[in-house]
Amino acid sequence: MPFTPRISTKGKQMASATSSNGLRLASTTVRIFFLLTLILGIAYPIAMVGVGRIMPAKADGSMITNSHGEPAGSSLIAQEVTKPGFFFPRPSAAGDNGYDAMSSSATNLSPYSKELQEAIAKQREEIAKRENVSLDEVPVDAVTSSGSGLDPHISTRYAKLQAPRVAKERGIDQRKVEQMVSDATEGNYTGSADGPPVNVVKLNKALSELK
Repeated sequence: MPFTPRISTKGKQMASATSSNGLRLASTTVRIFFLLTLILGIAYPIAMVGVGRIMPAKADGSMITNSHGEPAGSSLIAQEVTKPGFFFPRPSAAGDNGYDAMSSSATNLSPYSKELQEAIAKQREEIAKRENVSLDEVPVDAVTSSGSGLDPHISTRYAKLQAPRVAKERGIDQRKVEQMVSDATEGNYTGSADGPPVNVVKLNKALSELK
C-alpha cells in the first residue's frame, strides 16, 4: 500500500492558532494605522491651526502691512534703509548685500580679525558723520551685525542718537520722534547697558504712516 502522510491533530491546531494570531495582528496594525492617521494627520494639525488663530499675527510671521493693506515685511526681520527720514537698523551680513531673509548669517569673523576691525572703524566714522556726533558716541550695536544678520532691534542709545536726524529730515518736532521711539521699545530683554531694544521695523512703519 502506498504511504499516506498524516497531519496530527496537534499540528492542525498549531497551524490554526498561527493563522488566527496573524489575522489578529494584521487587524490590530490596521486599526492603529487609521487611529494614528486620525490623531496625528487630522486632529493634531486642526488643533494647531486653531491655536494659531488665537494669535494670528504671530502665527502668520508677524507680518506688517503698508498704507494700502499690502504685506510690507515682518516685524521680526530687519530691512535695509535707503531713504532719508528713517532709522537705520544694525549692519547685516545676511547675503551678499545684507538683509537677505533667505540667507541669514553672521560675519563669522573673529573679534581679533583685522578685516572686522577695519569694517567697524569705517562704519563708526560713517555713522558719526551721518548723525553729527563724535566717534565715541556711536554705540556698539550700530557697528556690529547680529548673529542672524536680520535682528530688527537696536539699542535705545542708538535710536536716540538717530532721533535728531530723523526729526530734521522729516521736519517734525524731535520730541514726537522720541515718543515714537518710546512706543517701539520692547523691554530690556538683552540687559544691555545701552538700554532696552527698540524695534526699528515697527518704528519706521510708524514714521511712514505720518501725515
